[in-house]
Amino acid sequence: MIAGYITIPGAPWPVLPPGIHPATLQEVEQHFAYNARRRQLFQGLVDAATNLAQAGCQGLYLDGSYVTDKPVPGDFDVCWNPQGVDRQLLDPVFSQFSNKRAAQKQKFGGEFFLSTTRADAQGRTFIDFFQIEKFTGQSKGIILIDLTSDPMLQPQVTP
Repeated sequence: MIAGYITIPGAPWPVLPPGIHPATLQEVEQHFAYNARRRQLFQGLVDAATNLAQAGCQGLYLDGSYVTDKPVPGDFDVCWNPQGVDRQLLDPVFSQFSNKRAAQKQKFGGEFFLSTTRADAQGRTFIDFFQIEKFTGQSKGIILIDLTSDPMLQPQVTP
């Protein structure tokens, strides 16, 4: 179950409490995909997660206005663990960062970064950078989705 929001003075929207909150895609859908725009973004997230999982990615971290209480987020942000990923199986769009990651946003609705790369001048990796509320500098939470066992990504067998 995904934690409820907290209010940080100076932040435009309530956010998740500090920490990394494990969740399944189904829990993300139930908690965050409550209107047409959010459902559209969720479908893009599932499509991206499917490709990442097929390429051997073990997990991704979900952030951005999508995991806040903002009613109509523009997109979502993801950083993903590159360990064990077969780049040959990975959609090439995950390596396209030009024009503010326009190709990623067009295909999936969000932006994707390696969790292990530097995100800012302070040397924080994206996994740490995502846990900072950008307007206040305060700590906030993100979602961890385990791609190795998520039921939504497992093949469905019909009897």
